[in-house]
Amino acid sequence: MSDEEAEPAQGRLGGKVAFVTGAAGGLGRDVVRRMAGEGADLVIVDICRPVDTVPYPLSTPEDLSDAVGEVRDLGRRVVARQADVRDRDALREAYDAGLAEFGQIHVVVANAGIAPLLVKDQVQAWHDAIDVNLTGTFHTIETAIPSMVDAEQGGSIVIVSSTAGLVGIGGASNGGLGYAASKHGLVGLMRTYANNLAPHSIRVNSVHPTGVATPMVADPVMAEFVAQDPMLSAGAPNALPVDVIEPLDVSHAILWLASDEARYVTGVTLPVDAGFINRR
Repeated sequence: MSDEEAEPAQGRLGGKVAFVTGAAGGLGRDVVRRMAGEGADLVIVDICRPVDTVPYPLSTPEDLSDAVGEVRDLGRRVVARQADVRDRDALREAYDAGLAEFGQIHVVVANAGIAPLLVKDQVQAWHDAIDVNLTGTFHTIETAIPSMVDAEQGGSIVIVSSTAGLVGIGGASNGGLGYAASKHGLVGLMRTYANNLAPHSIRVNSVHPTGVATPMVADPVMAEFVAQDPMLSAGAPNALPVDVIEPLDVSHAILWLASDEARYVTGVTLPVDAGFINRR
C-alpha cells in the first residue's frame, strides 16, 4: 500500500503524527510498529551505522527500510531518514521533511541511545554516551518545539531513559559512568521541559525500563561486560521473577503517555522495571 493510499486513521493515536529517533531496531522499532498499529503516521530517524565505542551491532539502512515497510503494511504513512542525533542540522532536515509531508508533529519519542559498555575501557565511551543519549535528546526536543508550539494543539514528548537514570548503577567504567550520567541528565531535561512547555499543553515525561530483550542486551559482549563487574552481576536484577522484559512492555507505556489517555500526565518518571528500582 502506498502512502497516498493510507487508510483513515483509527486507534489511540488516530490522526496523529509521531517523530521517533532510534527507530530502525530494538525498542525503537517496536515503538514504531505499535504506534502505526494505533493509527499514527510516522517520521522515523536512525543513525544506521556503527559508533566506535559501542560493542554491539547498531541498526543498518536495511533495518530502516524494513521499518518503513512495516509501517506501510499497517496502512500508515511514513517519512524515514538516516540521521545522527548528535548532528542537529541533520536532525532538523529529517524533522522538516516529515513536517512538509504531514503538516504537524503531535508526538515525539526521544529514543535514540547507546550503551558504550566496553570490557576494554576507553575515555571516549564517556563522551559518546553523553553526546548521543543526553545531547541527542536535547537536539531532538529542541528541533520539535517550534512547530509544536506554533500549532497551538498541545502534544506529548516521551524521553526513553533507563533504571540507570533513577539509581546509581552502571559500574565504574568510563562508558558505564557516562551511561548513568546521561540517563540521569534526561530526568533533569524532562522535568524542566515539562514546566517550560506546560503553558502550551505539551506534556513531557520519561520512561525508565529495566533490561529489555533487544539485540543490545542479548549481545555476548554486553553479557561479558556485566559478568566482569560484581556491581552489575550480583543477584537477580528485578523483584518480579523475570530477568528481562519485552520491548512491547515498554512500548505500551510510551503509547499510553503519547495518547490522550494521559492528557494530564506530565513531569513523570515512569519505571517499567519489574520492580528493579523498588529493590534498591
